[in-house]
Amino acid sequence: MKISYDGEGDTLSFLIRETQIDHAEENGPIIVNFDENNSVVEIEILNASKVLGDFLTVLLQAKPKAKIVEVKLE
Repeated sequence: MKISYDGEGDTLSFLIRETQIDHAEENGPIIVNFDENNSVVEIEILNASKVLGDFLTVLLQAKPKAKIVEVKLE
């Protein structure tokens, strides 16, 4: 796996496998790229500093003894 951050575009990418991307699914700021067999090739997080900042804020505000913390980013 290769992780890269584009500071200019504020995009965090997780490259799972280096292969041809066939199609993608977008859910808010998260884009998941798939190959022709529907296997995940890459995950991209747009506006990464905001998304991850919001994510970390929610986690830090969670009760310390919480076993499960659910985060919904919009």
